[in-house]
Amino acid sequence: MSYLITGASGMLGHDLQEALVGRPVTALGRAELDVTDLEAVRAAVAGHSAVINAAAYTKVDDAETNEADAAAVNAIGARNLAVAAREAGAKLVQVSTDYVFDGSATSPYQEDHPLAPISAYGRTKADGERAVLAEHPDGSYIVRTAWLYGKNGPNFAATMAKLAANGVDPGVVTDQLGQPTWTADLAAQIVALLDADAPAGVYHGTNGGQASWYEFAQAVFAAVGADPARVSPTDSSAFVRPAPRPAYSVLGHDAWAVAGLAPMRDWREAFDAATQHGVVTAP
Repeated sequence: MSYLITGASGMLGHDLQEALVGRPVTALGRAELDVTDLEAVRAAVAGHSAVINAAAYTKVDDAETNEADAAAVNAIGARNLAVAAREAGAKLVQVSTDYVFDGSATSPYQEDHPLAPISAYGRTKADGERAVLAEHPDGSYIVRTAWLYGKNGPNFAATMAKLAANGVDPGVVTDQLGQPTWTADLAAQIVALLDADAPAGVYHGTNGGQASWYEFAQAVFAAVGADPARVSPTDSSAFVRPAPRPAYSVLGHDAWAVAGLAPMRDWREAFDAATQHGVVTAP
């Protein structure tokens, strides 16, 4: 199998390349491939048997006033890759997000839960999912993820580690729940999905368990040798931002069992491993 990674210069893109070491891989960042250009996408996809689309417009707040720009990448780009993958007879993994849900649930979102985005970013990612499933339903995987952290890009864990090192005692919200997810674990899970030739459809690619941002911040402080008590609890009313955030972003993982694959490990186990690998360190 030969692989094309789009969005290869991002945090997940880097870990996908590491997960595929030793295999034939073409890794293209934004500078090498404009996913909004269908002909360029067709040329890039040709000759590959699997495409992993990690390219995305992820500036959540900016998307509120630049929704067309976000849609160009997140929806039109996803559709272009689905068209090209179908024409080439290739599998497609479309990386999506918890933001396709409204966050009003009180139990984990199952893979078939109706989409109900509450932000421009979420709408464009939901449109990307719909486009992929419409254009290449038999050969595509939607892999929704959330709360990503890793060693190759800006993320919440890195921000908290920097604050800890600089003597800043942050206030962090307790009223948003989700699943901190290590990009290396997600990359490995995506590769396993392709290797298994699993049924096409929707999968949730998050580490297990759940935490608030406050609990995650405390874990980061402890990991870098700082006192977790320096993190103080607050709520979302203290952080009014242009784009609304889902209050509940815990995703269910039933689809993995149907595919004969184990779901990703608990977030705390993954976080401990990431720390041991030097992913979460004081700058």
